[in-house]
Amino acid sequence: MRLLRNFKIPKLRFKRIRMKSIREIEDIQVDYEKVEKEIVSHPRRNQPYPATDYKTIKEVFERSVRLYADRPFILQKPSHKEPYRTYTYREFGETVNRFGTTLSRMLPKDSKVVVVSETRYEWYVSYMALLCGAGIAVPTDKELPDNELENIINRSQARAVIYSAKKKDSIRKIEKNIPSVKYFIEMGSDDRIRGNRVGMEHMIREGIEFIESGDDSFSKTQIDPEAFRVLIFTSGTTARSKGVMICNRNLAANINGVSEYVKLTPEDRLFSVLPLHHTYESTIGFLLPMATGSSIAVCEGLRHIVPNMQEAQPTALLAVPLLIETMYKRIRKMIKKGKKETLVFSLVHVTNMMKTVHLDIKRRVFKEILDNFGGKLRYIVSAAAPIDGQIGKWIDGIGIKFLQGYGLTETAPIAALTPEYETPRYGSTGKAVKDTEIKVINPDENGEGEIAIKGPTVMLGYYEDEEETRKVMQDGFFLSGDIGRIDEDGYIYITGRSKNVIVTQNGKNIYPEEIEALLGDVEEIAEVMVYGKEEEDERTKKKKKEPEVTVAARIIPNYDRISEKYGPQTTEEEIRGILWEKVKEVNKKLEQYKAIKEIEIKKDAFEKTTTMKIKRYEELKKTV
Repeated sequence: MRLLRNFKIPKLRFKRIRMKSIREIEDIQVDYEKVEKEIVSHPRRNQPYPATDYKTIKEVFERSVRLYADRPFILQKPSHKEPYRTYTYREFGETVNRFGTTLSRMLPKDSKVVVVSETRYEWYVSYMALLCGAGIAVPTDKELPDNELENIINRSQARAVIYSAKKKDSIRKIEKNIPSVKYFIEMGSDDRIRGNRVGMEHMIREGIEFIESGDDSFSKTQIDPEAFRVLIFTSGTTARSKGVMICNRNLAANINGVSEYVKLTPEDRLFSVLPLHHTYESTIGFLLPMATGSSIAVCEGLRHIVPNMQEAQPTALLAVPLLIETMYKRIRKMIKKGKKETLVFSLVHVTNMMKTVHLDIKRRVFKEILDNFGGKLRYIVSAAAPIDGQIGKWIDGIGIKFLQGYGLTETAPIAALTPEYETPRYGSTGKAVKDTEIKVINPDENGEGEIAIKGPTVMLGYYEDEEETRKVMQDGFFLSGDIGRIDEDGYIYITGRSKNVIVTQNGKNIYPEEIEALLGDVEEIAEVMVYGKEEEDERTKKKKKEPEVTVAARIIPNYDRISEKYGPQTTEEEIRGILWEKVKEVNKKLEQYKAIKEIEIKKDAFEKTTTMKIKRYEELKKTV
């Protein structure tokens, strides 16, 4: 994830885990009469939940603010040492209307407004005001270098930039180069308008006066479900980023689709750890919980994940695979250190058997583990990239429902999701959501081909780029660029990206993600990128006209684990030897043409997107 150029998940410090023994399970009291009543009154669901049918986000906003007025909505820590401060639905609704009223008066209709900030209350307010009619939102990555931020502002011809104090220096550096911007609006500032600068708090106060004097133009704005309302620039893992145009119908369809597969209630609380400019977090981590009356607790930052979760006690976590894998490995390491691996395996097996007869005591048996996440976590949802199915199985095994989603920025983002009421298919990214059709284009002998998506979540098109839009749209289907297959029950399995495919001399296709998943299980490897390396002419050191392609792996060693396992004095040459032996073990699991022939040791971090995907296009320009 490009939260930082050299992104690295910090060490997550969990509490000491003391597991119950098999004998202690016998002492857990089960109220069988109560269980029997629950089975009768709440039979096992094997069909979708009643779906919502929203047309616009404003419809969702107005309904939730009315129904859940006094319930908590956004929880944010004023500072690290202070407890979470709670904003209710009523407060949120009033702030959105006040800010939206003032912003609408300042800008021409449908002006584009860049929002660039860390996750904070004012980001939610800004985005909602824009979705409800104050302008067209352009959510932007706060980690972009100044020149790329400048480029996005100019490409979108933004009339305003809403930013946090942390971005003030960046804005000052580029403001002379972004002539379209009429107003610079600083979050948390109470400053009156001075030239083209104004504080967001001042605008909110002005909104009170405008509304009290009878200005209800913002609240009465009619929203066209099909009108362009959000512009999101893709991360550009392979090339120059494209601007994805999203409408209210796309976003509302995400809520409608998820509502059939997962049941959230006002008692649920989502934990926000991913950047809000990304559609996964802004749609599923913000708009969806708003629609269900749930609350959202904002994480202070990656270093604070564990203590924040213990304080906020969330019930659901949206995450990308790298974060989930890190949490999984840390917990497993603690269990292994305490010599409890065999016990945990046995407990999972026993509790799984009990669950088949409707006796689910997992959350009591694995309480010591679950307490590390606040004690109430019941969903972990993974998306944005493939994840090892065994990790999902283990998470389910300790009493947390593991779900996977699939989609792209172009589908705003959900196209498929695991139904929580069906038997999990670990390794699958779920089934197509409501009103969405997903198919495989030109499948091979294994049923694998390019995934194509048709439905209400598919974007309007690429901003000012009809040619690129035509390339990815075919008979109403969006060509995702992902390679996968669909089983007889409609479950989707993603195996790679068409743009990443390695084509051998005999025409065989190799998908790097498949090999990377196997290498990801090697504890001596921190991160890896597999790619096709074209051979060079030994004389000229240039690529041959018809080069042979070698499967190569660029590896970042897990130096901490290597030091623990082989000793702190292990040399670089020895590390290379250790890794090569591990790679050879993985090669035995692969067909011969897929075997890795060369490894490269990388000492600095991979450049990544905001969803923790390696920017292969950029990395392949570099030499190790």
